[in-house]
Amino acid sequence: MCRCKPRYETSLTDRQWAVIAPLLPVRDPRSGGRPLKYDRRLILDTILYVLRTGCAWRHVPRDLAPWDAAYRWFAAWTTDGTWHRVHQALRDQLRERDGRNRQPTAAVLDFQSAKSAEGGEEIGYDAGKRVRGRKRHLLVDTDGLVLHRVVHAAGVQDRAGARRVLHGLHEQFPALELIWVDGGYVNVVDGGLLDWAQRTEHLHLVVVPRNADVRGFQVLPRRWVVERTFGWLARCRRLARDYERTTAHAEAMIDVAMIRLMAARLADEDIEPQGPIETEAARRLAEDLKQNQ
Repeated sequence: MCRCKPRYETSLTDRQWAVIAPLLPVRDPRSGGRPLKYDRRLILDTILYVLRTGCAWRHVPRDLAPWDAAYRWFAAWTTDGTWHRVHQALRDQLRERDGRNRQPTAAVLDFQSAKSAEGGEEIGYDAGKRVRGRKRHLLVDTDGLVLHRVVHAAGVQDRAGARRVLHGLHEQFPALELIWVDGGYVNVVDGGLLDWAQRTEHLHLVVVPRNADVRGFQVLPRRWVVERTFGWLARCRRLARDYERTTAHAEAMIDVAMIRLMAARLADEDIEPQGPIETEAARRLAEDLKQNQ
């Protein structure tokens, strides 16, 4: 179905839908069951509306799919791993299009504490950030594309959360060797994360320290990449807080946000940088590309 004008600014364009559609599961009519009542594109547009605007499921406009139908598809595709598979496929396509190997050799790790607006599993208190909710750990490649994401209680220490991210990572990314992290993962009391990662996961962690003499926002080498990714996610108001009752749904929302972003790139419909972090990141990336020409 061709739709020249999207229903809303949050809806997929025809070119973005052409990128995503082949990756979504298709029901085999020979398996029985009733025909689909709602078009898959309409379902995805409804999920994207919730993600981008931050509205409650029950408040989606009536010209989109019914909220309960969209939520059932979102939950089903979370359970069967559809979001994760689509995300991986688009990331691989984007890396190949940019002339890079599918398997990254270096990455950046960081986390973000998000206040929880609901109850549910794995809710804790981050005493350092004074936030009750969850932590989002992101491992991204050197272009900011998400390689792995883990959502857990905010009360889990940074180093323990990093182990959840790094454990078994080589099974999925066998070429990965180097990971940049911030100083919060290592301190004078406990530097065991670096030794553990080297010994058990064969990963070399390099700490990028923050300058304690400088107040406010700092653009740090390598770490600006993951900060930009958090900036991309911040465009989605559903991710401004953690509204999900399960960590699986919280991780799926991150996948959906990145799916939309990568589909736009593959459709040659890049979004302009927003905010100081994304603007500075775009400037640095342009300088790096200019130096490599």
